[in-house]
Amino acid sequence: MNWTTLVSAPDLLARLGAPGLVLVDCRNVAGGADTQGGREAWKQAHLPGAGHAHLDEDLSDKRKPASEGRHPLPDAEAFAAVLGRLGIGPDDQVVAYDAGDGSMAAARLWWLLRLCGHARVAVLDGGLAAWQAIGGPMDASTPKARPPYPLRLDLSRVARVEEVQSRLGEAPGWLLDARPAPRFRGEVEPLDPVAGHIPGARNRPLQDNLVDGRFKPAARLREEFEALLAGRAPGEVVLSCGSGVTACHNLLAMEHAGLHGARIFAASWSGWVSDRSRPVATGD
Repeated sequence: MNWTTLVSAPDLLARLGAPGLVLVDCRNVAGGADTQGGREAWKQAHLPGAGHAHLDEDLSDKRKPASEGRHPLPDAEAFAAVLGRLGIGPDDQVVAYDAGDGSMAAARLWWLLRLCGHARVAVLDGGLAAWQAIGGPMDASTPKARPPYPLRLDLSRVARVEEVQSRLGEAPGWLLDARPAPRFRGEVEPLDPVAGHIPGARNRPLQDNLVDGRFKPAARLREEFEALLAGRAPGEVVLSCGSGVTACHNLLAMEHAGLHGARIFAASWSGWVSDRSRPVATGD
């Protein structure tokens, strides 16, 4: 096994139980006060042996300041302990999944593991819905914990606010925003104190990466992203969203399409507007 972006439900089923395969359930309730709904669903049933990763508690560090966004990067030592609890070691093949509603939290875990230098990590294409559609087994077993993962987060692969500010004068195509179009245009803003987008950004809603809940073919994704990049190399591109979660979905889509090297602005829109002196754009 050497899955590094996506894996289909039939392919995963064929290797279920293989040595070194670690599954992680990333189901989380997005928004609202019920942040434990995903964990409670995991307790009832999940892919065999899968542990659960909570978006707020395991894949973020909510203690950090507003300038780091609504889902700040987790502390490296704490995240190493989380990976150990999930049974993940440096040589394992990890497959993350969520409910099948876009694989947002699963893509976040995928990205964080890549920041740790862990290449053999993939997202279950179509999530739990795709697994259940082929009759994949479920149980309530849990992984065997391991020592903390020996990691060091590679922050050179994370775009910082200073870089974003320095590039505001560039022609559009260097920054892609994964939020829904009405939020990008500034027509609505249910989560952050200011509506709109970073000047110069182009909109690539994560749902544009999907057809019937699964990722589009790699060739089609490549064609669509190259049209947005306007001739730029992928390594020159920064990906943003509301809080650094759904941007991971666009990165996963680009990597699956063979467009390697884009980086994520981890603080994203929520971190950007924590300083009200920063410019804001609205409209398309």
